Amino acid sequence: METHRFETVVIGGGQAGLKAGYYLAKAGRPFVILDANERTGDAWRKRWDSLRLFTPARFNGLPGWKYPSRPYYFPTKDEMADYLEDYAAKFKLTVHHGVAVDRVTKEGDRFVITAGDRRFEADNVIVATGSNRVPKMPAFAAQLDSRIVQMHSSEYKNPAQLRDGGVLVVGVGNSGAEIAYELVQSRPTWLAGKESGQIPVPHGGQRARMFFPVFRFVGHFVLSFGTPIGRKVIPKMRTKADPLIRRRTKDLVEARIERVPRVAGVGDGLPVLEDGRTLDVPNVIWSTGYRQDFSWIDLPAFTEDGEPIHTRGVSTEPGLYYVGLSFQYSVSSEVLPGRGRDAEFVVKDLVARDRNRAAERVPA
Repeated sequence: METHRFETVVIGGGQAGLKAGYYLAKAGRPFVILDANERTGDAWRKRWDSLRLFTPARFNGLPGWKYPSRPYYFPTKDEMADYLEDYAAKFKLTVHHGVAVDRVTKEGDRFVITAGDRRFEADNVIVATGSNRVPKMPAFAAQLDSRIVQMHSSEYKNPAQLRDGGVLVVGVGNSGAEIAYELVQSRPTWLAGKESGQIPVPHGGQRARMFFPVFRFVGHFVLSFGTPIGRKVIPKMRTKADPLIRRRTKDLVEARIERVPRVAGVGDGLPVLEDGRTLDVPNVIWSTGYRQDFSWIDLPAFTEDGEPIHTRGVSTEPGLYYVGLSFQYSVSSEVLPGRGRDAEFVVKDLVARDRNRAAERVPA
């Protein structure tokens, strides 16, 4: 097996990985970004066809380059993907595509990263894959009748994937609400579950233009682990779903989406609701989120529950870093309005560590 050696390996070529690459390049540090996708931006391209970003263009730029559009335009997912691809090219970031990392471990003081039959060694590793990589579905989903078309929301692209007839969308987060709103235009649609609130102003209007800067300021500077209120509130926010943004409760009602209780199980191959009703539907979309999985990092740097142990993205394992975790430092850490603050902090720590190590190796 051929071994490739780098000072720093960044795992993940989405916006988090590109931000880390930008600051590494700015600091003059050699690195490579490993991206499992075939093109930069594919994580956006693979989402459903009609998806638009919730945040306006003025908040969607990465460090060093504003998003090239009108400030309050909401880009499509493909436009965002193309921006990320252009960003990597603009700053000459080295990205190796089609490299899906399956294990990270350590030999001595060097990290070993394996991806199929490829092996990389590095002094530092920045994990920029995000917290939630694995689609989450209830175990009883496997009991649904095989004639029912079912899929996770991460697999949904457009209504053409479904059988004729109604659809049950399970989960009232933003993805579930958006997908249900699209599907009800062409078929009976049921939406199971209960939303966790909604933003206080209608999305996209003049009031929202005033709201977004305030929301960004609070999420970036107030609700962080650097403030007393942030340390108190963030642990509670971690257990709740995000509020509805574009498709609010009123929109769902006006679109005649039928709201139903949570799905409790399966009976005779059909979904059964908490109130005992059975829904005879030919299609089910599970918009039930994702689960965290860092099992591929074989290092003593996690809690018993698999949570990475870190401070602002700096792991307890020397040389291991994170960018793009949910609530890594603030509410804005995982989203585009977070810009590059976390990545900049991580790279500064990495550079300082490497300089200290180099100084220790110099004979007195």
